Amino acid sequence: MDVIEDSVYDGALVIVCDTANTERIDDARYTLGKELVKIDHHPNDDAYGDYSWVDTAASSCSEMITALVEAFPKELTLNEKAARLLYAGIVGDTGRFLFPNTTPKTLRYAADLVVFPFDRTEIFTKMYETPLNAVKLSGYILQNFQMAVNGAAHIYINRDLLEQFDVTARDAAQLVNRIDSVIGIKAWILFIEDGDIIRARLRSKGPVINGLAKEYRGGGHPLASGATLESESEIPEMVAKLEALCD
Repeated sequence: MDVIEDSVYDGALVIVCDTANTERIDDARYTLGKELVKIDHHPNDDAYGDYSWVDTAASSCSEMITALVEAFPKELTLNEKAARLLYAGIVGDTGRFLFPNTTPKTLRYAADLVVFPFDRTEIFTKMYETPLNAVKLSGYILQNFQMAVNGAAHIYINRDLLEQFDVTARDAAQLVNRIDSVIGIKAWILFIEDGDIIRARLRSKGPVINGLAKEYRGGGHPLASGATLESESEIPEMVAKLEALCD
């Protein structure tokens, strides 16, 4: 990662992308700039910044930035590296163009990006290859997740399991969609112990779940959200609320 000195922020225009609220901004020095721009495709629950461009109909910020470049062809140009990264961003947020947020506009912008001669196969391989220990953890998830009769499912990966499979909390979070192909499943939560908190990754095939995520210090999209629990004792309550959403 690039090392940026504090002085770079002095009097600068700071642009924050794909970050719904200020608590999720990685570098607190964004406050040192002269002006702040928010570019995002999540619901605008935290309308921070001097200027904001929020488009919840866009599949991703990568789609939005591609649209921006194409809207100003004289002022902005793409090179192969930028096109590759924007394409990867669209692929990631659309689940390889399988999620409902994939629109005709999304596919048109993706088509414009693949005109550049980057290796799409390499992108798919690097984005979705999984270490052996994480594959073994995914097997544990498939064998041990719990699903109610109404299609609400969940599983809790605690610190002991992370150590047993030698997987980080971040890597475990990438396994959230391992149970999405189960017949009858409507919505699910992957709980992961991460230090002093428990991270919750919520996914859905229909019930709107971002309201539930907001109740637990989180948020996100209607069908894909994240939340933070302060203790394990909150898990049963959150699971019960998920089951109510699936009724």
